[in-house]
Amino acid sequence: MVNTHTKFKTMKNIANKFLLLFIISIVATACGNKESHKEGDGNSHNEEQKTEEKDDHNESEEVMLSQQQFDALQIKTDTIALRNMSGYVEANGTLEVPPQNEAAITFVVGANVVSIKVIEGDKVNKGQVVAYLSLPNIIKMQTDYLNAFSNSNFLKKNFVRQQKLYDAGVGSGANFQKAEAEYDASKAMVNGLKAQLRLLNINAASVQNGTIAQSISLRSPIEGFVQKVEVKTGQYVEPQTELFEIVNTHHVHADLMVFEKDAHKVKKGQKVIFNLQSNTGEDLTAEIYSVSKTFEENPKTLHVHAEIKNKKGNLIPGMYIKGKILIKNSKTKALPESAIIKEGDRFYVFSVEKENEDWSFKPVEVLLGVKDDNWVAVQFSEDIEPNTKFAYNNAYYLIAEMKKGEAEHED
Repeated sequence: MVNTHTKFKTMKNIANKFLLLFIISIVATACGNKESHKEGDGNSHNEEQKTEEKDDHNESEEVMLSQQQFDALQIKTDTIALRNMSGYVEANGTLEVPPQNEAAITFVVGANVVSIKVIEGDKVNKGQVVAYLSLPNIIKMQTDYLNAFSNSNFLKKNFVRQQKLYDAGVGSGANFQKAEAEYDASKAMVNGLKAQLRLLNINAASVQNGTIAQSISLRSPIEGFVQKVEVKTGQYVEPQTELFEIVNTHHVHADLMVFEKDAHKVKKGQKVIFNLQSNTGEDLTAEIYSVSKTFEENPKTLHVHAEIKNKKGNLIPGMYIKGKILIKNSKTKALPESAIIKEGDRFYVFSVEKENEDWSFKPVEVLLGVKDDNWVAVQFSEDIEPNTKFAYNNAYYLIAEMKKGEAEHED
């Protein structure tokens, strides 16, 4: 009995051990499945989150507009354009006029200013009086001329009489020769005094008729505008002193300075686009008609003269200008300035696709090239389909809408 009981007890203990191991195994398996399930859920959640982030990122890089918004903004779309874009040389300079269209009015002798008839900015015609001057001996010069002219007339009559007597054989040759010499000398005297009066702008014919001028009229040699008035009423001026400066602005042109490194690129007939530094908002155009053959020193530059084609506003010689000389043409991909937006250090345009009733705009990075009028040459980092359409305007609005969408997504 004892042995049987002991054996039974031993078997019971073994069974209990197996039961305990079985329970531990089940618990371990359940825990393992739970861990696996948790890890699986974590991975699945991460993948879903990444997918959502990716989708959200894609959405933030796209602007959707309804047909109503598209029409209201008057957005223009088209495929990329191939245009003749010009390279250019930058050049600065001033507005100038040719030497023949500028005049410095001086006087040959010292004189006093009696009156001034113009002020700076006045328009004057050729021959118009700008001032009156007086000379201490002005009346004496006219009376000397008048006496010489009268004496010459008397000697002329005597010469004619002596010539008739000599031809008739009743007059002496000596008297004829003397009359001829005196008449020739008087003519030289009259011509000399007449030339002096002409230099003083005094009409000799008026003096011959007995009209004696009390003052001298100073006249403009060209048509134009009074640029400078250098005298005052009552002032004594030395001979050859510049009294007035007249400029004919009708022939004002662009005088540009081109650096030596760019001199070989510039030639006659090229187009120039420039603006005044006082008015940078409006471009003027010109065409090169002359290129200097010598360099200026410090800095070493070349003068380039261009005739202005669309003269606008008050173009005054001496005004500073900034321009571009267009030097070559080449066909290249280009878009209007209104299609391009700068974001940070990069430039973008927007491709366009119509999705059902809405319009999708996606930013595409571009590199900018030369600018010609309102068009800019562009290069794409990746190839684009030939039929890809782009927004030709409202790039500022589209980038603002894209940023707005990004901000809403972050919130």
